[in-house]
Amino acid sequence: MSMLGIVLGVAFFLAISALMRGSEADFIQRMIDSAPHITVSDEYRHPPRQPAQLHFADAALTLHGLEPKTETRGIRGYKQKLEWIAALPGVRVAPVLTGQAIITSAGRERGVTMNGVVPRLMRGVSDIDDKMVEGTLEDLAANPNGIIIGRKLAEKLFLRRGDNLTLAAPSGLVRTLKIIGLFETGANAIDEGHAYVLLKRAQTMLGRHDRANRLVLQLDDPYRARTVAAQIEARVGYRAQSWQEASENILSVLFVRNVIMYTVVSAILVVASFGIFNVISTVVLEKRRDIAILKSMGFRARDLRRIFLAQGLVIGGLGSLAGCLAGLGLMRILAGIQIRPPGMSQAINLPVYWGADQLAIAAGFALLSAVAAAWLPARKAGAVHPVDILRGGMA
Repeated sequence: MSMLGIVLGVAFFLAISALMRGSEADFIQRMIDSAPHITVSDEYRHPPRQPAQLHFADAALTLHGLEPKTETRGIRGYKQKLEWIAALPGVRVAPVLTGQAIITSAGRERGVTMNGVVPRLMRGVSDIDDKMVEGTLEDLAANPNGIIIGRKLAEKLFLRRGDNLTLAAPSGLVRTLKIIGLFETGANAIDEGHAYVLLKRAQTMLGRHDRANRLVLQLDDPYRARTVAAQIEARVGYRAQSWQEASENILSVLFVRNVIMYTVVSAILVVASFGIFNVISTVVLEKRRDIAILKSMGFRARDLRRIFLAQGLVIGGLGSLAGCLAGLGLMRILAGIQIRPPGMSQAINLPVYWGADQLAIAAGFALLSAVAAAWLPARKAGAVHPVDILRGGMA
């Protein structure tokens, strides 16, 4: 029964850990795949100093409320910065110009975020081409007057591929564009609120000629994003934000969740270890006469402690082994379960983490708990006085 407690403890430890870590890895992977690893925007992390502050650093008078000169927003010289970033090893980069626009069709209007892109470069940093249900992103290069919108937006406006729509920008320019592709990401905010056009078309519509307001990057190793972002920001001057920085709050929540999870599942093994403590304590109590005989034959206290520690180790070892096998079976069952989250049209499998490190953690903690539970009874066995026990037995 003590071994069964260890088996169940290890099995549930693995099942819960696999689900929690699997969901964390799946969430982070979705976050990494669906968003740029690094985004260079037309903003500064620290506001630049005004010319008066630079020329009169020791001035006795400070003027407040000065407005900087109005200028066209965007990353200056983005093409040169794009070439420098593209030369970095393991980095892919593409320019994007985003702005608000209004799509009009048959009297219906819809506000969207217009994304001006270079299809050849955008395919290397975004998975939008994989989300296309009709047409491809590359079709934009062959049709300067083309536009790609979400399928849900097209359904709301009763549009289909090949139809024309009117696109109006805040600058006052209005153009008639042809729908050359439809995409579907599964996120309503994107499928109903984003549209893709050529970068040059967006520059004309928004009145930002030869400008881009974002450089989006994908890395071969996403976990280098923070280091590479700092390197880029130091060189180009504009703010470079890694996906880790953009998601710090989420990552901290995941860390706290893991601490809670390991605390709960470890408590299962701690409770199971009390079974080992009870069993070995009972054995020591029942075998006091045998222990006394062994000590009278020359066994030392440490020899007896080792006997009962070995018993706890055997129970913990066999229980850990059987628990790992049972846990792998539970993980296999959980991996085969399909669920359909609210709002999703397709069923998904439960994400399960299969890393060997969690097997080592579960088995190691189970062994540690078993040995710790056997230690106190083993000490009690080593402290038995054979003279008192044998004299009491003869009487």
